[in-house]
Amino acid sequence: MNKWLKILLWVVLFSGVVAILIWEQSEESSADIKMPLIQITVTGQDTFLTQDEVINRLQTQQIFDPQGSVADLDIALAEAVLDTMPEIKHADVYKHLNGLWHIDLELIKPIARVFPEGQASFYLDTDGNKMRRSSIHTARTLIFSGNIPDRITTENVNSIINNDSLKSIRLLDDIYRISNYVCKDPLLQSLIGQVYFDENKDFILIPVLGSQKIVFGTAETIEEVSDKFNRLKVFYKEAMPFEGWNKYSEISLKYEGQVVCRKFS
Repeated sequence: MNKWLKILLWVVLFSGVVAILIWEQSEESSADIKMPLIQITVTGQDTFLTQDEVINRLQTQQIFDPQGSVADLDIALAEAVLDTMPEIKHADVYKHLNGLWHIDLELIKPIARVFPEGQASFYLDTDGNKMRRSSIHTARTLIFSGNIPDRITTENVNSIINNDSLKSIRLLDDIYRISNYVCKDPLLQSLIGQVYFDENKDFILIPVLGSQKIVFGTAETIEEVSDKFNRLKVFYKEAMPFEGWNKYSEISLKYEGQVVCRKFS
């Protein structure tokens, strides 16, 4: 008899726990949804998205209704929609009790803005992917212009690097090598403002200070880019303080192991 009584007590206890959980879940689902707690992570100072913009986009796409309930919120759909936004590298969305929910966002970091001749400009990020320019925010990045064949609709950097035929008709991989190097070097970031691709198929660096142009030439490998920038930094640190910023009209890094300068006439 004691055995059956114990079993009965366990059944009653289990049923009570299940009933409480179902009631709590029902209460939670009918609870009013609260505004999300949004954490935005971005490397550097440029932020393409604000918390208000994230909420506005979710409302526009009918993912989130501030007047709705917890049951109306589809976490998986919200995360999928956020992951498709070009400014976002990765999104995590999760719920808490009492109608609370969180959005954690990691944003992309743009390293270059490309202005193809006669075409719409676009950004290039640290992963070598292209992103359309924002109508709301402008990032402070290295600017590339000139006779650039790449478009927002053409291949990304990784596709070009892995395809020899694309390397001969695209510049985006070269642009990526230059901008990726500059964005990691505080000295070069402060020195170089723009890059122009000229009719001789040379990259021309336009410094922030001084009126000279820096003929960089090609940028076909990481080793080539690194070597040229190292020569430029040595020249700026050791020669410029003595020669002055306005002595030379042109500084050329095209020739291996050399820095060739031309004086103003």
